Amino acid sequence: MSIQELKPIKAGKVREIYDNGDSLIMVATDRISCFDVILGNKVEKKGTVLTQMSRFWFDMTKDILPNHMLSVDVKDMPAFFQTKEFEGKSMLCRKLNILPVECIVRGYITGSGWASYQKDGTVCGIRLQSGLREADKLPEPVYTPSTKAEIGDHDENISFEQSVDYLEKRFPGKGREYAEKIRDCSLALYKKCADYALKRGIIIADTKFEFGLDEDGNIVLADEMLTPDSSRFWPADSYEPGHGQPSFDKQFARDWLKANPDSNWVLPEEVVQKTIDKYLQAYEMLTGNSL
Repeated sequence: MSIQELKPIKAGKVREIYDNGDSLIMVATDRISCFDVILGNKVEKKGTVLTQMSRFWFDMTKDILPNHMLSVDVKDMPAFFQTKEFEGKSMLCRKLNILPVECIVRGYITGSGWASYQKDGTVCGIRLQSGLREADKLPEPVYTPSTKAEIGDHDENISFEQSVDYLEKRFPGKGREYAEKIRDCSLALYKKCADYALKRGIIIADTKFEFGLDEDGNIVLADEMLTPDSSRFWPADSYEPGHGQPSFDKQFARDWLKANPDSNWVLPEEVVQKTIDKYLQAYEMLTGNSL
């Protein structure tokens, strides 16, 4: 096979996955998506931030459970990936049977959770104490799973008990065991990383994790981890509950799109630049390194 013949076996909103025999290669592109739509812009270095930030967190949390990362060095990958285009953006990963549940942990009340709370005092069916303000820290992080949607569809929030049934249908006899394990691991991962991030000046308001099964049936952390694409990062030094917070993630791009409904899903260049500046700043604050 010539190296030009390698094609992704799956292309998501911002990532591409290549089959490498007994492993996979996950490439974070410089595409950006908001509201489940791929925008018309490329955001240079974004893929590098996503891959390298995931690498950082995977290394930090190996004591909680294993993850799918094997290498982020393109020298460990086929020749096709040993170019500038793929360098820094590619991760060699173990093959897993992915569990079809997005594991969302919310440490602060914001976004869709805040909208739901204002309506009926609940977030994804979980009743919270009265009197919370927008962006308040929750007494304890809450776990709110959702189903994983295909591209173009929206994920659907489900209760923990629904996640048990959802997994039981797909893995008979294992639904509750898997649901409890991914819930407990999600909360443990969030707590450890949120505590670390706070010491570095960043509040992790919420995030999502994904898990899969290895060939022995063990649960393994997969996908990306605690990136600006999968999380809300807020600067701790300006945190002030009672209103929306400035952020290090793509909320900046989301806000612009909401204010400009006729944009045809294309961001102006200054919004693109401000978005990547936020990504790079978050990476540097969390890791102590620059890209």
